[in-house]
Amino acid sequence: MSVENLEPSEFSPRQNAVLEQALRLLVDGGEKALTTSGVARAANCSKESLYKWFGDRDGLLSAMIAYQASKVRTFERNGERLTSASLHDHLVIFSRDLLEVLAGDVSLALNRLAIGQSPRDGSKLGKLLLERGRRQIDRRAMALIDSGKRAGLLRFNDADEAYHTLYGLIVSDLHVRMLLGDTTGVTDTARQAEKAVTAFLRLYGTEKALADMPAVV
Repeated sequence: MSVENLEPSEFSPRQNAVLEQALRLLVDGGEKALTTSGVARAANCSKESLYKWFGDRDGLLSAMIAYQASKVRTFERNGERLTSASLHDHLVIFSRDLLEVLAGDVSLALNRLAIGQSPRDGSKLGKLLLERGRRQIDRRAMALIDSGKRAGLLRFNDADEAYHTLYGLIVSDLHVRMLLGDTTGVTDTARQAEKAVTAFLRLYGTEKALADMPAVV
C-alpha cells in the first residue's frame, strides 16, 4: 500500500518514533536538515528502512504531516452513542488538541516552509499540508459533528458551515499571529477550548445538549 493511502494508526510505534525525529529535525534545522541520511542518523535506523516504510522524500513528508495531524483527536466510530456529556468532552478534546498542535513548533515550521516554497514549486508541501493535514482533521471532526446531529444533540442545515464556525471559534486568528512571530499564543488551551465549545453549543446545540452543558467562568 502506498504511504499516501496509509492512516497514522497503521504506522508502527517504531515508525512513529522515526517520524517524531524527522519532525524535530525539520524544526531545528529547516528543510536542508530533512534528508534521508539525517533522519536515519537521528532515528538510529537504516536508509533502506526509511525507503521501505515511506518511499521517497515526498512520501516521508506526507507521513510526517499525517502523523502530526493525528495528534488532533476526534470521535472514533467504535459503537459509542454520543450523549450530551460525551459530545461536549469530545469537542473539548478536539479543540484543545487543535490549539496545541497549531501553536506548536512543528506546525509553525511546516507552514512557514510551505509558504516559503510556494513561489518556487507550486507549493507541493502546501498541497500535502492541505491533503494529509488539514483535510484529514476536517474529515474526522465533521464525522463527530454529524454523529452529534444523528444523536439529536446538534441542529444545523449545513455541516460544513457548522464545522467552520467551530474551527473559527477555536482558532480565531491565533495561527496567523504565530506565523507572523507573535509568541504570546494561548496560555490556557483548556479554558480557550471550553469557551469555544460552549459558544458552539449555544449556536448549534439542541435543548437536550444545552441542558447538561457546564458553565464556563
